[in-house]
Amino acid sequence: MFDKTKTIAIGCDHAGYPLKEYLVKELSKLGYKFKDFGTYSDASVDYPDFIHPLGDSIDNGEYELGFVMCGSGNGVSITANKHQGVRAAMAWNTELASLARQHNDANVLGLQARFLAPEYAMEIALAFLNADFEGGRHQTRVDKIALSK
Repeated sequence: MFDKTKTIAIGCDHAGYPLKEYLVKELSKLGYKFKDFGTYSDASVDYPDFIHPLGDSIDNGEYELGFVMCGSGNGVSITANKHQGVRAAMAWNTELASLARQHNDANVLGLQARFLAPEYAMEIALAFLNADFEGGRHQTRVDKIALSK
């Protein structure tokens, strides 16, 4: 379970903006804190401009977990995964979100803003936040993900 004293990195493009705003508002009511990497409106933008700084912040250990969102969730997840220390997983249901944390030690959740009702996206986000990495046999696999530098 994610420690609420820590801050979650969050970022999106224009398609993900309404969902980002909804999640920040609703999760903040539950005591979660956020560093908002933008975008800050629904005006058309290029998602890498916001997701690369978020990925850097996860990669350098400034933030432990993050949420990224765009229309499909694909572009932001692909971009986040360009960062060596990021393990971004897309989830469109609560089971996938939990498994991403439990088995893959995912530290960034990619959400599909055009395909998820905000209330269900909230359930998915909570499933991600409430799951813990199981380690064990999964640790060996996760250790093999990062490329040697």
